[in-house]
Amino acid sequence: MSDRRQVIERVARESFEFEELRPGQAEAIQAVLDGRDTLAVMSTGSGKSAIYQIAGMLRPGATVVVSPLIALQRDQVLDLQERTRGTAAQLNSTLSSGERADTLADFAEDVLEFLFLAPEQLANAEVFDELAVANVSLLVVDEAHCISEWGHDFRPDYLKLGAVVEALGRPPVLALTATAAPPVREEIVERLGMEDPAIIVRGFDRPNLRLEVERFYDEPPRDRTLVARVHESAKPGIVYTATRKRTEELAEAMRQAGVRAEPYHAGMKADERDSTQERFMSDETDVVVATTAFGMGIDKANVRFVFHAEPADSLDSYFQEIGRAGRDGEPAEAVLFYRSEDLGVRRFFAGTGQVDVTDIAKVADVVAEAEEPVEPTELKEATDLSQSKLTTAVSRLEDVGAVEVLTTGEIAEAADAPPRPEAVREAAEEQEQRRQFDRSRIDMMRAYAETRSCRRAALLSYFGEPFEPPCGRCDICEAGEGDQPAAEEATRPFELSSRVRHPQWGEGTVQRYEGELLTVLFDEVGYKTLALSVIEERHLLVAA
Repeated sequence: MSDRRQVIERVARESFEFEELRPGQAEAIQAVLDGRDTLAVMSTGSGKSAIYQIAGMLRPGATVVVSPLIALQRDQVLDLQERTRGTAAQLNSTLSSGERADTLADFAEDVLEFLFLAPEQLANAEVFDELAVANVSLLVVDEAHCISEWGHDFRPDYLKLGAVVEALGRPPVLALTATAAPPVREEIVERLGMEDPAIIVRGFDRPNLRLEVERFYDEPPRDRTLVARVHESAKPGIVYTATRKRTEELAEAMRQAGVRAEPYHAGMKADERDSTQERFMSDETDVVVATTAFGMGIDKANVRFVFHAEPADSLDSYFQEIGRAGRDGEPAEAVLFYRSEDLGVRRFFAGTGQVDVTDIAKVADVVAEAEEPVEPTELKEATDLSQSKLTTAVSRLEDVGAVEVLTTGEIAEAADAPPRPEAVREAAEEQEQRRQFDRSRIDMMRAYAETRSCRRAALLSYFGEPFEPPCGRCDICEAGEGDQPAAEEATRPFELSSRVRHPQWGEGTVQRYEGELLTVLFDEVGYKTLALSVIEERHLLVAA
């Protein structure tokens, strides 16, 4: 064992009372201490926070942690204050002006070892100026999938982080997330400007979680079965559904069946959402029926089930949501109540926020003709675009090098921007590719729901984690069908994770085999499932 590994394990044991480090933790800490940018993709409960806590304690200088969850920031600060004798603080909208001033003064005087920031604080000039002159030795981006538009919790404020990294003098960047399929990982690395990062993916399998899909053709039987299943299942639990209206309808149906259930969605007042969450966390409410608004920060160990009344928008979202069940390690269930017709709702939502060439041109014109960088609010007023469309248009123009998002949040024309017509055309093409990619992710949700092989293997292969069925903890394997090999080794023309090229769709990565079907994640158009016989007959794939 190396001397550094011994030091890491000693700090983990003495400061954090860990008997041993979990898979992936030591590798990530070692990479950070070696000065490498690091992306750690590890399931919830696998100890991601310990990575930056231990690495931050061992690196000289301050550690800045960007996290969108204020409640989690508070918990982490209290924990670190006990372990590091008060050298941790948070900076967010909940602080008074006096508290902000004291925190910034402590940071400027090198009193703080850890400073936790909400992402919107990066647009504050006073905060940014203090960061720029401080000795920041590590920048941590928690919930890093928020920087990716492929991610299920995309936050526009995270787009400033790439510029922040440069302004801080490029300290090592540690990005952490509990779920990130290959496209999300790639965008995290790109948007944060990570250089030759160590990418550590561990622990996606949750053996205590039983996977099941119940299939229906009509909506009323589906809803009756869902309510009955909730009634008979061990509590507490979470039911996810696609729309605000459905949360209220299903919660009412469950209450009539004798279940203590409440709806939760973004249309509710903030205090109503907070009180609903508090009652759930304290076991006063047994079931929350929610949209995806009931998301990050819901850390309740004893959730016994997560049911989906309709398919999620992607397997990324689905995995994140079902991961809220069984965090105590005890048996839990993840059941999808599936109608193929419900995928149409997801396709509709995938179209919201889409922009066309006219929208992109509006944004490009305003930014190019402005004498100074443009505030997002001014850009919104000038273009008359919704916030989601504006964010999308700016992102696509940034992708093609036409604009840049400054640390202040302002948008400016890039110094070496291509000619405007060319930039607009390329940005529109990029957006069309993303639209196709989004549709392909919905298709992968369908593939999971309709598979006749091990569901755990299907889910884990999506995230690039190999698994040999049967798992014994999904409805397919329990029926004795999941132990069939995905394809005989002799019939597999390409190895898993190998690179291939298609004459129309370009290069991609082999994801999984199921019977005579092969799924490839293509770089430009997303996930495609091909029949092996057709591939062979038409010579559609070659090794890249």
